[in-house]
Amino acid sequence: MPTDRSATASLPLPPGTSGLPWIGETISFLIDPDFATKRRRQHGAIFRTHIIGRPTVVMSGAAANKFILATNFDKFSWRDGWPDNFKELLGASLFLQEGAEHQRNRRLMMPAFHGKALTNYVATMNEITDRYLAQWTHTGNLTWLPELKNLTFEIASVLLIGSEPGAETTELSRLFGELTNGLFTLPLNWSYTTYGRAIAARDLLLAHIEKVVLERQQQPTQDALGLLVQSQDEEGNRLSVAELKVQALLLLFAGHETTTSLITSLCLALARHPEILATARAEQAHIGTDTPISIDSLKQMTYLDRVLREVERMYPPIGGGFRGVVTEFEFNGYRVPKGWQVLYRIPEAHFDESAYPAPETFDPDRFDPDRSDSKPSDYTFVTYGGGARICIGMAFAQMELKIIAAKLLRHYSWELLPNQNLTLDPIPTLHPRDGLKVNFQKLAV
Repeated sequence: MPTDRSATASLPLPPGTSGLPWIGETISFLIDPDFATKRRRQHGAIFRTHIIGRPTVVMSGAAANKFILATNFDKFSWRDGWPDNFKELLGASLFLQEGAEHQRNRRLMMPAFHGKALTNYVATMNEITDRYLAQWTHTGNLTWLPELKNLTFEIASVLLIGSEPGAETTELSRLFGELTNGLFTLPLNWSYTTYGRAIAARDLLLAHIEKVVLERQQQPTQDALGLLVQSQDEEGNRLSVAELKVQALLLLFAGHETTTSLITSLCLALARHPEILATARAEQAHIGTDTPISIDSLKQMTYLDRVLREVERMYPPIGGGFRGVVTEFEFNGYRVPKGWQVLYRIPEAHFDESAYPAPETFDPDRFDPDRSDSKPSDYTFVTYGGGARICIGMAFAQMELKIIAAKLLRHYSWELLPNQNLTLDPIPTLHPRDGLKVNFQKLAV
């Protein structure tokens, strides 16, 4: 495979079109959920377009995922792949860092999301989830998506930035909503614009985080922020206050947005597949519905593991990831110039029939290790990315999902209400258009 400039110079660019002057095909990209699918059908696993102000090559399939995420990792830049809104609002945090800086900070942050730390988070996740479940029982009919977002935000804010449940968390959630709105709007920084309000919200959030960081430095705790404050590298160096602030803000963003999407998709899928819901409930009954949810009991929930993995396969919260091209390269006989950006696509790999027979069918047992017809590989399953930069919070998110799901299965029922639009919209993360309207009840004992 040619890799240097002279070797690739004679190769053609990928097929495709640049669309309209300046805006390219950005509007179609944002409003058409089948944008990539239609073009892949026309052009194949690699095509070019022009979106979000830059010439872009879209690459899909397991081979493309492996090329971008692993074997040719050094040809791409994370920092160059993100829009300026993200860079300004979320700061120079882990997702924008590269090379030695990224490796050092990832090592420092890793202890807060693995091993003993996860065990310490279980009680808080249980307590917060129980409180929300009780509230929903009293409500009855509800639009579940915003409620689930409140739940995951409170878990993230309590464990990741040390907020107190109640009024403080409610205000932080409001501020974070303002910040998130700014990620997908024109970057016009005036006080009355969406982006201007997002900047103001960011500043207030960072001020709160700085206050908590200084408290944690004086009185260490066992929440994620407390562990980050105490973490040090081989030379005894720790993250500075400025670094801790932006890393914590990123963790808050990453720690609830995608989890909300996945738990919403799980609830929708189980409502549509009562036989799978019944099997998942039976597993909980076998374990014991009064058995405390702990690290040990979570390990016994092997069928729930398969259900959640099938949700992650069929309903990935995001459609892919952008990277900046820092070295011209060749893929499938086409040349991709330096300075362009690439977008790797998740759904095409997740619905690859060679890895997942009948991929449109919701079938948790395809992940049964004793079943031979499914042969997923690392790069046909990339909900959490892949390679050296696989999502640092994956174990945290999966444990949270499993705790919430187990509690729902043990003690609650929900039915989809009529007259709602369940079309799945992809932006900002995958979600039912009308927010998933359900009747929520406690199961009879």
